[in-house]
Amino acid sequence: MRILIADDHDLLRDTLVLFLESQKIEAMSVKDLPQALETVKKDGPFDLVLLDFGMPGMNGLEGLKRALAQPGANRVALMSGIAPRDIAEQALNLGAAGFLPKTLPAKSLANAVQFMAMGEQYAPIDFMTAATDDPSQNPLAEKLSKRELQVLQGLCEGKSNKEIARDLDLMEPTVKLHVKTLYRKIGAANRTQAAVLAKDAGLF
Repeated sequence: MRILIADDHDLLRDTLVLFLESQKIEAMSVKDLPQALETVKKDGPFDLVLLDFGMPGMNGLEGLKRALAQPGANRVALMSGIAPRDIAEQALNLGAAGFLPKTLPAKSLANAVQFMAMGEQYAPIDFMTAATDDPSQNPLAEKLSKRELQVLQGLCEGKSNKEIARDLDLMEPTVKLHVKTLYRKIGAANRTQAAVLAKDAGLF
């Protein structure tokens, strides 16, 4: 079984490769979509290509479409730490082999990789159902738009505006505007205070 992992976070990428290899799964890694497509072309075929939704070159789901069309990428799956359920659903509808939240335990991830490489489609049930909860039931969330909630989640995860912009497929100035607006709406003076307010309210 041969797996290609594409993720721009060095530590995550290297950790995944080491863990999969400890499970007797051959794994290679690259840091962006162009490298992934080139590696598939040069070193393929791969049983599974695992793409980080927010890495450079992805341009949202366009990157998934390009990878799915690449000869040698037998099956392609997405992973993300912030993408919402609707992105996961769209990816699966486009023909992705699966969607992996980065919150998955390492063993579960390895099992999911094997599952997808063997031809099955995978998405964790708890993620796909939990995301359907209505955030408007939370008083703090009622004050924010869906996009502002996604940006706030990024703040809670300690991400920079640049990282949030990449994860949500937005321009960095747009994220800055969302941050400024959500500060005003929830009464926060800075990123730390916004994260504390969100966590105290049980949002994330």
